[in-house]
Amino acid sequence: MVRGRVALIPWVMFAITGALTAIGAVSPAAVAIVAPIALSFAARYGISPLLMGAMVVHGAQGGGFSPISIYGSIVNGIVEREKLPGNEVALFLASLIVNLVIAGIVFVLFGGLKLWAQGAVTPDGETAGGASGSTGSAGGSGNAGKVSPPGGTNGTGPALAGTATAVATRPTPPDTTHLTPVRTATLTALVALVVAVLAFDLDAGLTAITLAVALSTVWPEDSRRAVGEIAWPTVLLICGVLTYVGVLDEMGTITWAGEGVGDIGVPLLAAVLLCYIGAIVSAFASSVGIMGALIPLAVPFLAQGEIGAVGMVAALAVSATVVDVSPFSTNGALVLAAAPDVDRERFFKQLMVYGGIVVAVVPAVVWLVLVVPGFG
Repeated sequence: MVRGRVALIPWVMFAITGALTAIGAVSPAAVAIVAPIALSFAARYGISPLLMGAMVVHGAQGGGFSPISIYGSIVNGIVEREKLPGNEVALFLASLIVNLVIAGIVFVLFGGLKLWAQGAVTPDGETAGGASGSTGSAGGSGNAGKVSPPGGTNGTGPALAGTATAVATRPTPPDTTHLTPVRTATLTALVALVVAVLAFDLDAGLTAITLAVALSTVWPEDSRRAVGEIAWPTVLLICGVLTYVGVLDEMGTITWAGEGVGDIGVPLLAAVLLCYIGAIVSAFASSVGIMGALIPLAVPFLAQGEIGAVGMVAALAVSATVVDVSPFSTNGALVLAAAPDVDRERFFKQLMVYGGIVVAVVPAVVWLVLVVPGFG
């Protein structure tokens, strides 16, 4: 589709993931489907895995607040329940534009312009015509490109150097394009997972593990190799952090912090602090849970009428979701796990630094653009 222009592949992945979440897919489900495909392209064509992973996650968040999406439905439901003014289209466009701008910046900073400058590439294995040597142009001999026997072709002695061309044969690459029973079953299981979660509201984690156990029972050898490829240290690290944040949430720490911010009495300052609380906590926990907790906390000072409710809700929603590139979040962890042929520890640090920059910068920017103009 892109006609060999590798620079367009990250944008195609951005658009595909955004389309999936916009029509109702859960953000982690969309990333789980697209990230392995996108990062395999990155490994094949020399694209930065950080660039490709960020494009996938930001694409998912860009479409994540459409009126029929999971995030959009939840936030709009909270706004209606709290009797706040709402605008579904404004919420969707705010998230889409912010993530689109961030994707553009990431594309420029992490090698996108270099990819664009190299132009189109040929498919793997396709080469230009063979180089001509001193003997390759000998007309009518019919021997160009053939390998001479050790004793020479005329029996008078060893063949002269340069009169034969050695042809190196490449090892046959494994077939990765045709469906096999195990691939067919795995794809069917992925479809079943999406249907079970979206249509029947089943728990995504338990359903995925159940399907994985079924596949490993039928194909134990393939499953044993697959389990060995899982980044278990990263899984344990993320689970530990999520458990810690869950304990803080159960203890009421997040609610306490939000209420303390709301009691400051300076609406603009309270607004930017709430955006930062949403971003920091969401980088380690559920974005939906954070939005469900923070938006009601903003109701008291929104009721004063000094800050526009539509802009504030959009700022909170964007701040709580755009940070999902963090490797401690579900989307960031999926990107980390899906990257082939990378130094996972180094890639983890890259995602962590990038996520930290997003947490530090984006809440202030969306507050400045979406909240400040509506003040007064």
